[in-house]
Amino acid sequence: LADASFQEEPARKQPGVRDLVIVGAGVSGMAAALEARKAGLAFVVFESKRPFQTVADFPRGKPIYTYPKQMRPAGTLQVRAEIKEALHEELVAQTRGIEVTEARVEAVVRRGGLLEARLDGGRVERTLRAVVAIGRSGNFRKLGVPGEHLDKVYNRLHDPKDFCSKRVLVVGGGDSALEAAIALAQCGAEVTLSYRKKDFSRPKQENVEKIRRLLADPSADVAVEKPTSERVTTAAGPFLEGGRKPGSIRLEMPSRVLEIRPEDVVLERGDGARATLPNDFVFSMIGREAPLEFFRRSGVRIFGEWTRGRMAAMAAFLLFCVALYNWKSGGVLDAWSRQAGAFPYSLASWLEGRDPKSLPGVVLVSAQSPSFWYTLAYTALVVVFGIRRIRRRRTPYVTVQTLVLMAIQAVPLFLLPEVLLPWLDGRGWLHASLADALFPRVDYGHGREFWRAYGLILAWPLNVYNVFTDTPLPAWLAICFVQTFVVIPAIIYFWGKGAYCGWICSCGALAETLGDAHRHKMPHGPRWNRLDMAGQAVLAVAFVLLALRIASWLAPGWDGLRRLNDLALSGTALSYKWVVDVFLAGVVGYGVYFWLSGRVWCRFFCPLAALMHVYARFSRFRILADKKKCISCNLCTTVCHQGIDIMNFANKGLPMADPECVRCSACVSSCPTGVLTFGQVDRAGNVISLDRLRASLVDIREA
Repeated sequence: LADASFQEEPARKQPGVRDLVIVGAGVSGMAAALEARKAGLAFVVFESKRPFQTVADFPRGKPIYTYPKQMRPAGTLQVRAEIKEALHEELVAQTRGIEVTEARVEAVVRRGGLLEARLDGGRVERTLRAVVAIGRSGNFRKLGVPGEHLDKVYNRLHDPKDFCSKRVLVVGGGDSALEAAIALAQCGAEVTLSYRKKDFSRPKQENVEKIRRLLADPSADVAVEKPTSERVTTAAGPFLEGGRKPGSIRLEMPSRVLEIRPEDVVLERGDGARATLPNDFVFSMIGREAPLEFFRRSGVRIFGEWTRGRMAAMAAFLLFCVALYNWKSGGVLDAWSRQAGAFPYSLASWLEGRDPKSLPGVVLVSAQSPSFWYTLAYTALVVVFGIRRIRRRRTPYVTVQTLVLMAIQAVPLFLLPEVLLPWLDGRGWLHASLADALFPRVDYGHGREFWRAYGLILAWPLNVYNVFTDTPLPAWLAICFVQTFVVIPAIIYFWGKGAYCGWICSCGALAETLGDAHRHKMPHGPRWNRLDMAGQAVLAVAFVLLALRIASWLAPGWDGLRRLNDLALSGTALSYKWVVDVFLAGVVGYGVYFWLSGRVWCRFFCPLAALMHVYARFSRFRILADKKKCISCNLCTTVCHQGIDIMNFANKGLPMADPECVRCSACVSSCPTGVLTFGQVDRAGNVISLDRLRASLVDIREA
């Protein structure tokens, strides 16, 4: 707002055009107004209710969490109060002199190089810029059950004293629900808290601790995290203010409301049993819907909303990927281009008069394969978008990690098989016994299967072709065994699954570079988490194929078994090659990059990742959390392209041990208060060490 160039735009000279329109007079909107006043801008603040309405609607005596206290937010507006009433007073005091216009803004649209704030009643306010500070809260979410319309059902608690000695049901598992239950019980209400899950994951740790203390029984260890329906008396003492008796809290976890009736409510517990509870009032504290209609009216695209255009774009790109991987993998399109002498097979004429063993000749021979051009394009994307990632993230961790990914993709995964090995072999500098052991002779290309060098980086069962051969290749079997069952488990033990997925693997290289700007698009939630097991199914198929392959080696004269192996690996449209390698890893994995993030293959289907999930159970690697700094902003979970609910761990101060983690560091670097760090713990959970490479921008600034 204080940028001088803001006032120099030519449109500013038009009469009736403001520098800035601020929509919403909550904490964010009024903070923007203070900065606009300081910068001398011509601005107006619109609010449909009254300034700081959300804060005013907080329950009486609601605690305010303004941590981490050692950090002072930038800006004029500061928050220090720890109780709702004091917070409201200090906000009002700091914003005296800011005029707020009572009006509802229906939309902000762009018109003729300016923005128009369209108010109800038809009034239009023209402006150069607009700050939309309406928060994330729209209409209250509905339970969707019979009886929800009854007068005894509320969505917010103003004064708990109004419900003394009443039988109250509070529905929800967030901070609002817990704070309402605590306040009501302490004022003498008989409270039942219903939550659909078996434990609390979202509330602030302080609220969870209060619930735990209220439920604690000196003679029995009652933990909030465990499903329970036991009634316990609050710890407020035998009598409360005014001589009232203390209330009580009953946890119904997991449970859901089936019906609300004038005198009672019906719940369904986690085991399917139904319970009818006498009831006077219900507080539905399950949050609000995001105010998406405002943005739709303003022509703003809603993230994650599947419009027809979005679906059509993804379908078109998936079809492109079908064609690309069919051509690259030796399918129908590749056969057509070969028969027609089209690119890249047309490059054969360029070899006339050249030595195929010279460096230019080696490149031309390699360039006659579609896989050469695919890998070249893949490498270029990793390098170009890797540089962009380094410039965007600006942490030592991201810089080193990205440079390593770029180097591995460029050298062992492109130059080595496509240029260096064929050139060394042609010059006679590659030892014959080594070449015979690793790269068998063939009658095409360079005369040897140098593509098998991918197996030096891409371990089994991510790359199965060096193992699933007609006759065993002992050297590759030894390499693959050491990679998969010795080296990878060792690095995972110390540094987690991400030591391979985030620092070595080519799939991870593209996901962390090209996919860096799309990581927030990964779907989250229980439904998607169930799909995580798909990789275990692919891994099981890989082990079955391995058993069949070993059986064919042991019985070389059994032609039927050999043909079965060939069909299962690549001989039919339903073979491992076409279903897993081409369709899941290629078409699906890359086809949804710009819509569902770049880690769909890695998270859901990769068999090596599924195997590493087993190894990760024994790893010392953790993402450590300083819960005192967590402000529950949820950024860490939002940017996780593996779908991990990181805030769940951070809120509780628990070391994050989810085996899906690929060590990308997005959660660490995105955290605005420096909650998260990479480290190692022992079996007792004690911290052994912290990573030396800084991944947190907050740590870098403090240093």
